[in-house]
Amino acid sequence: MTVNPITTGRIQSAIALASSKTGVDFDYLLGQAKLESGLNANAKAGTSSASGLYQFIEQSWLSVVKKHGAEHGMAWAANSIGQSSSGRLSVGDAGTKAAILALRNDPNAASLMAAEYASDNKASLEGTLNRPASGTDLYMAHFMGLGGATKFLKTMQSNPQASGAALFPAAARANHNVFYDSNNQPRTLSAIYDRFADKLGSAAAGASATATPANYAAQALDMNGSTVITGNNESADDALAWATTAMGRFTGKTTQAAASILRPTPDTARLAYMMLARLGG
Repeated sequence: MTVNPITTGRIQSAIALASSKTGVDFDYLLGQAKLESGLNANAKAGTSSASGLYQFIEQSWLSVVKKHGAEHGMAWAANSIGQSSSGRLSVGDAGTKAAILALRNDPNAASLMAAEYASDNKASLEGTLNRPASGTDLYMAHFMGLGGATKFLKTMQSNPQASGAALFPAAARANHNVFYDSNNQPRTLSAIYDRFADKLGSAAAGASATATPANYAAQALDMNGSTVITGNNESADDALAWATTAMGRFTGKTTQAAASILRPTPDTARLAYMMLARLGG
């Protein structure tokens, strides 16, 4: 599916803002989104519950929203997510659950949560490995889960030529092309890691030759202390006029109606998540 340039610009603006607010590397977040969805915010997996720009499965999404949603204007979502004694996350109301899961398809919400997820993994990996975590390390945690990535990276430090398929047989069965080469020979841990590094670097470079945090952050416009993100080829004046009109529709409405702009509906999603909390608090 081809994503039009204006939509791509808005997605890259969302990623730039998420990078700015969390400190997670912009190139990593851009490359990950390119690999996961081709920068298509509506991408859906055919074999799992994964959806959105960063292809979060349901449980992973509920987990990160519960932990970090309130920090980014999604307290209504975070507070609606419960956890059983077994650790499984759920939402009691079916409509609310659908709304929370739909946030995976909002570039701003998805980028912020992906950045927070990466930040959490970065802190954990660095504490375990006693070295700075690279973008490839973070992608391994995204691909294999934090436990799997930790095992992979620690083993690779001591034995880079170990067989990845032997160490992770279940993952190898589900991802044959990752763990085996074209001759059906098992790849070493080092080879698997290098392959991910190459793919991540190529994805970030190919996403946009001019995509930098400065380029897209420059399209941010201040409106009464909030940040309005303009899209690629969309003027700041146009964005401000649109946001002012949209906000005006709620003037004089009830508290419940005004609060509805924080709900992800087709009419309000862009306003709710493109006018985020103030940069830098």
